[in-house]
Amino acid sequence: MLLTDARRPARTGPGGDLIPLAEQDRRRWDGAASTEGVELVTRAMSRSAPGPYQLQAAIAAVHDEAPSTARTGWPQILALYGLLQRLDDNPIVALNHSVAAAMVHGPGNGLELLKTLDADPRIATSHRLAAVRAHLLEMAGDRAGAAINYQQAARRTTSQPERRSLLRQAAKLTAGAAEDASGHCGRDPSRPGVPALSAAKAFPRERFVRLKAGSWTSSASVSPKHPP
Repeated sequence: MLLTDARRPARTGPGGDLIPLAEQDRRRWDGAASTEGVELVTRAMSRSAPGPYQLQAAIAAVHDEAPSTARTGWPQILALYGLLQRLDDNPIVALNHSVAAAMVHGPGNGLELLKTLDADPRIATSHRLAAVRAHLLEMAGDRAGAAINYQQAARRTTSQPERRSLLRQAAKLTAGAAEDASGHCGRDPSRPGVPALSAAKAFPRERFVRLKAGSWTSSASVSPKHPP
């Protein structure tokens, strides 16, 4: 709770609209709460086999320690979600895993992982799935496709602040797509939308999992609830 509450002051704008993590002013985060939370989860992860709550806290700790989205330890987060998926067959975990995969390996990889959730009745019609697909399409440079999915997510959510945020993002991308179509501001199709992050360029600390040659091992053993 400390780690997520530490980001609370930066989560909403003056009008109550939601501010995505990537756009939050991290100077508004509660540094003392973040530091205390990171210390607690570090001790917890070093003791016995971590459970779902410890892994979720570790993911939050990596986010809280990062000075920016670009310098977040995405390989660490991807590995932690891999461990969490072994313990918890939860579609939200799979959804977040796809985002981490996109940040490490590129948006195409994340979009491919999302396809498995389209047939999952627990999340197939959720606004969260549409919003994440929109985000990854935006990363890939597909403004029109991203706008369509942001609009779909806006129709599905029951949160008015979230709906406003999604529609605002859709409108921005629709305008950009129109400029692309008219040739005024076209994106070079030979250039990828967002390159994958390399572990070397990401936040370098390996506090919770050790990364080696493209794979990872945990600092504590995990007994899978659902075998991979």
